Amino acid sequence: METPGLVVHGEAASFSTALRSLVNNPLYSDVRFVVGQERQEVFAHRCLLACRCNFFQRLLGSELGPGVTSPVVLSAVPAEAFLAVLEFLYTNSAQLHRHSVLEVLTAAVEYGLEELREETLRTRGFLELSPPALLPLLRSDKLCVDEAELVLAARSWARVGAAVLERPVAEVAAPVVRELRLALLAPAELSALEEQNRQEPLIPVEQIVEAWKCHALRRGDAAPGAPCRRRRGTLPREHHRFLDLPFK
Repeated sequence: METPGLVVHGEAASFSTALRSLVNNPLYSDVRFVVGQERQEVFAHRCLLACRCNFFQRLLGSELGPGVTSPVVLSAVPAEAFLAVLEFLYTNSAQLHRHSVLEVLTAAVEYGLEELREETLRTRGFLELSPPALLPLLRSDKLCVDEAELVLAARSWARVGAAVLERPVAEVAAPVVRELRLALLAPAELSALEEQNRQEPLIPVEQIVEAWKCHALRRGDAAPGAPCRRRRGTLPREHHRFLDLPFK
């Protein structure tokens, strides 16, 4: 049996720097985007985007043909967020700014970039979002995030806000935790959350009770205050089949 050859690794930093220099660089570019309401022109390299992201693989499929110069219009994503997405695709890292983190997270969800989505939820920019900025995110059915992960993110967000504002965590969290869909959690997860909530109050007891009511009655509409619609990123759990949970 032939032994595997020696794997030689080059310097990661210089490799990343070289690829970063190609972000929005017309050199060798074979695709142009027009992004955001400002209609900023952005250059990219189709083969790299397609091999890194299924969304772009579909968008930039073979029907375009080689050497296409017609721009691809993506008006819904701001230019700064789109450039952050490109930086991540080219280098597997991205520098995020507080004022654009929500747009980057939205783009990561839209393009199915789970690693970028997960990292964005942990950034300082996300933790410093205002409640009005965070609420539309938690109300979205299109969010590619499981509910257990959102509960953790909401707790981290509330802790930061509580420290800055010198207010109790539960008080800071109040405007946003009602959007958490606790009935989606499995019984063991809900029990663990209930125990943690006793040690560090975050979620009103009534909201947890409503989630348990959905489990007990096996109906997603059992408690009007406990939304049960699945998000795009909801991981399947055994009890979901009893709740008749639709995707929207």
